[in-house]
Amino acid sequence: MKLHTIDTGLFKLDGGAMFGVVPRSMWIKLHPSDPNGMCTWAMRCMLIEDGKQLILIDCGLGNKQDEKFFSRYEPHGDDTLDKSLAKLGLSSDDITDVLLTHLHFDHCGGAIKREGDRLVPSFKNATYWSNEKHWEWATKPNAREKASFLKENILPIQESGQLKFINDGSREINPNVLIKTVSGHTESMITPHISYKGHTIVYTADLVPSRWHVPIPYVMAYDTRPLLTLDEKEKLLPEAAAGNYLLFLEHDPTVEMISLEATERGVKEKEQLKLSDI
Repeated sequence: MKLHTIDTGLFKLDGGAMFGVVPRSMWIKLHPSDPNGMCTWAMRCMLIEDGKQLILIDCGLGNKQDEKFFSRYEPHGDDTLDKSLAKLGLSSDDITDVLLTHLHFDHCGGAIKREGDRLVPSFKNATYWSNEKHWEWATKPNAREKASFLKENILPIQESGQLKFINDGSREINPNVLIKTVSGHTESMITPHISYKGHTIVYTADLVPSRWHVPIPYVMAYDTRPLLTLDEKEKLLPEAAAGNYLLFLEHDPTVEMISLEATERGVKEKEQLKLSDI
């Protein structure tokens, strides 16, 4: 089995929203914003190559939205999903499985593309995997998350007949991929735990979106249940430090992966790594 980083580009989100109750005077020292208070974030995905199976975890923003939408989030950078796959000698047609951690637009927008007037799966030969509770949550969105759950990203997946649901504790996709879910950010977000070369790599999605979100109080204002996020981090981070897990960071603008260590002042970042280092 091989793991590959798939960079799909950068975009901007409000720094205050990303750092929640942490004062601007503190987070601005970590991640400076532009004059509008917007910070740059990555949309970093992962490809699991195991024999004939090619599993893509999340797929970025995509390119089918209109100019007004893109003006809000300012996608930029040279990387795209197709370019990153091409560097590995692959195309979207080669992907066998797409695992969507959750259905916010920056994680699943690339799942669907436009062909003329039609919306069709970007990965025509793939099975798309989601959690059934999360799917129900996303297709009947609450007012808080409605702007993040875009029907054009979601409904065509089911209409294609390529959608399957996967539950917490399952290894149905691949025996080396344990499905776990957390519900602080949004209902039943998937955080895959991947066994790889003697390591456990946790694809943290929006539970720990960047290295700056390791401290327990650093919880996004986007989270629907922030106190639950606190509990979920308090469970995962000591376990990760004790078990030498590696956290794969989807939104950190520069750092791909970190290890952790337990200290007298709580769990801290220990080392910065790349998948290629393993």
